[in-house]
Amino acid sequence: MSIHHHKHTHMTIHDFNAHKHYGWDRDFKPIAEVDSGQTVSYEITESSGGQFSRQSTAADVLNIDFEKVNPVAGPVYVKGAQPGDTLEIEMIDFKQLDWGWTAIIPGFGLLADDFKQPAIKTFNLADRHKAEFLPGINLAIKPFPGTIGVALPEEGNFSVVPPRKNGGNMDIRHLTRGTKLYLPVWVEGALFSIGDTHAAQGDGEVCGTAIEASMETTIRFKLHKGKTIAEPRYEIPGPPTPEADSQGYYVTTGHGPDLYAASQNAIRYMIEHIVDTYRVTDEEAYMLCSVAVDLRINEIVDAPNWLVSAFLPNSIFK
Repeated sequence: MSIHHHKHTHMTIHDFNAHKHYGWDRDFKPIAEVDSGQTVSYEITESSGGQFSRQSTAADVLNIDFEKVNPVAGPVYVKGAQPGDTLEIEMIDFKQLDWGWTAIIPGFGLLADDFKQPAIKTFNLADRHKAEFLPGINLAIKPFPGTIGVALPEEGNFSVVPPRKNGGNMDIRHLTRGTKLYLPVWVEGALFSIGDTHAAQGDGEVCGTAIEASMETTIRFKLHKGKTIAEPRYEIPGPPTPEADSQGYYVTTGHGPDLYAASQNAIRYMIEHIVDTYRVTDEEAYMLCSVAVDLRINEIVDAPNWLVSAFLPNSIFK
């Protein structure tokens, strides 16, 4: 048996492959049942679903099977959960990080038209606090689940790729230890699933991948009866990026009537800056933006143009 109970309050779900699914479907059979207040640990496989290894090359990126990308563990049936309730998920811990990867996948990412060749970079995550991107460039390890959500009320299988009203592939880098995520419940039992764990990411995940890494993820469920929300919300217990803020940032901006296009330009200018300043390749700079640069909307009221900034933390350069 690969689901173990301890003292009725803590459950561990081993053997990810036996308990994974693709997409969201209200008709998936639950793999386990939990009570409000229960803690569950999941052993989660990174988002390639085991297709990549430490030795993977650009050729492996070209050959990736998209049908097997972004598997999630679940669903878990939360006893007492009914449509209209809110399910709180508290991030308790993230452990057992070993290695990770970031890739440029042709046709995917904010600058897909600029970067048409595949690339992959692997990371040693043995140090619990930092990962070397390149010599002299170190990223803070801040693990979180990229995909976390509940079943949708509509029938059928819905792709896991876009975020939705049920949560899903939100890639919110702030869902780190100590954070509480609130999800609207759409079906009986909520049918909660989780996966796509990341060791680090910037706000935007601009190349389409973060530092994708397998890990043990521990969360606690809490049901809020009769509390209804339309879309996910979350609470963080302190400043979101203290490891970066103290050293300051270099910031590029993009403007225009389209926030997406403005974001593309802000990242293009940031890539230009990183390449000029740190003598890395365009591809390395793009991946660095995905794992370390934060996009922020500065202004969205002065028509016809909005403004986006890309924040590069000085703290990663030693």
